[in-house]
Amino acid sequence: MKQFVVVVLLLLAVVERGIEAKPGFDRVPEIAVTSYLYHDELHRDYHLKKGVDFVQQQITKTSNLNENVAKNTILFLGDGMSIPTLAATRVYGVGGEEKALSFENFPHVAMSKTYCVDMQVADSACTATAYLNGVKANYGTIGVSAKVRRTDCTAGTEKAYHTESIAKWALNAGKSIGLVTTTRVTHASPAGVYAHTAERDWENDAEVLNAYCNDQLVDDIAEQLVHGEVGKHLKVIFGGGRRNFVDKSQKDEEGNPGSRTDGKNLISEWLNNQHKNEQRKYVWNKHGLLSLQPSANESVLGLFAPSHCEYNHLIDGISEQIPTLKEMTMKAIEILQTNPNGFFLFVEGGRIDHGLHDNTAHIAFEETAEFSRAIKLATKMLSTDDTLFVVTADHSHTLTLGGYPDRGSNIFGIASQGDADFLPYMKLSFANGPAYEPKNTSQREDPTKLAAKMNNYDFLSPVTVPRDQETHGGDDVAIFAMGPHAHLFTGSMEQHTIPHFMAYASCIGDGITYCNKSKGYGLI
Repeated sequence: MKQFVVVVLLLLAVVERGIEAKPGFDRVPEIAVTSYLYHDELHRDYHLKKGVDFVQQQITKTSNLNENVAKNTILFLGDGMSIPTLAATRVYGVGGEEKALSFENFPHVAMSKTYCVDMQVADSACTATAYLNGVKANYGTIGVSAKVRRTDCTAGTEKAYHTESIAKWALNAGKSIGLVTTTRVTHASPAGVYAHTAERDWENDAEVLNAYCNDQLVDDIAEQLVHGEVGKHLKVIFGGGRRNFVDKSQKDEEGNPGSRTDGKNLISEWLNNQHKNEQRKYVWNKHGLLSLQPSANESVLGLFAPSHCEYNHLIDGISEQIPTLKEMTMKAIEILQTNPNGFFLFVEGGRIDHGLHDNTAHIAFEETAEFSRAIKLATKMLSTDDTLFVVTADHSHTLTLGGYPDRGSNIFGIASQGDADFLPYMKLSFANGPAYEPKNTSQREDPTKLAAKMNNYDFLSPVTVPRDQETHGGDDVAIFAMGPHAHLFTGSMEQHTIPHFMAYASCIGDGITYCNKSKGYGLI
């Protein structure tokens, strides 16, 4: 009789918890569904063999170091791609906790410390200056040293405070350079490739004027992309942000007005700014991109949206207008490969960050999955004999994956039951953000009532503190590397050492390189 009562209570608990429920609220069940899904893992020898195999893999890896010179270098940046985001995307996009995203199979891994000079928790501007320019900077500033405070119009124009990106080092070595992003090409992360500014929001001249700066002295970021020392030499520029290149009195190809107030059409100026023997082409949709025929003397500007590109779940297999990150990466590599000296390419999965800021975890995971697909394609197109692949994030977020959910269960579902209020809670949650709902009672809402919506892309995960936008996190992020000298990426690293390692492997820049180990910098 006693056993019968226990069984009945467990069944009632399952019904109450909804589709995600399984026996045992706060512990792994003694007999779980996953026992049948992962049958091999029930056996001791399975795990022992996996451990021994990994040891052998590591021994082989460390005894066969790749010390070639990197002809090509690609830096893949997952904006906001935190460790919890990686763990959850494995379940969502790859098929299980034991699986791996494409770049998680890279042989060398390190951790990156992401703080700014003036802030514990970083933004995408100061971090771009770190991982692209090799210099830690202040929050909100790009391509300048920490001598420049945010929005300081005068200091931001001082060339003595400007920093050079690894794209400039590659350019000086005769390599081609390019950038690909799912955000505006003038956004904080891609701007780190070519811009110098005291304010990340100065993407067009109107924003400079709104900050009461002289737009004749302060070049906005779009202006620097078209006419700047590095920007004007970019062979590939793919992303969104058309509005920052067109005056508000003008319309783009889709009929949208620009954001500029100086009467300029920087797209036309870019087309007319070609160098000797160079041809330039502008494309604005997927068809235009995919029809490009790579040419050694041709540079391409592709602006595929007025602002950021659409989220991947809205374009993949649906839109004929905007290309995916994978498609942009493929075409960028085809074009850059025409230079026999090699290239440097920056590729950003920029909208991972936006999905997290909005507390829409599902969107963030799909963006991360597409980021992984783009990297997988790149590794198939290029050889690790002469190409260094580096994958990292600029900063973290406040997303957590917690509770005691069963193995293999829906990543968007229920974790366990609370000890105090006996209500289930979700496995994904944020420390803060716009999804916060005021509590009018002393009891939490039962999330099982939302079961029908949990898998929707626009579903909002639970939040502890209300904010208009969820904040970044201050924890470390991962670095994954493969190719020449990838073994240098190990341990806990300062974020600004990343481009120095890439330069070392490529034999570019004025610092220490594999080809010249005697160079260095003095304190200025």
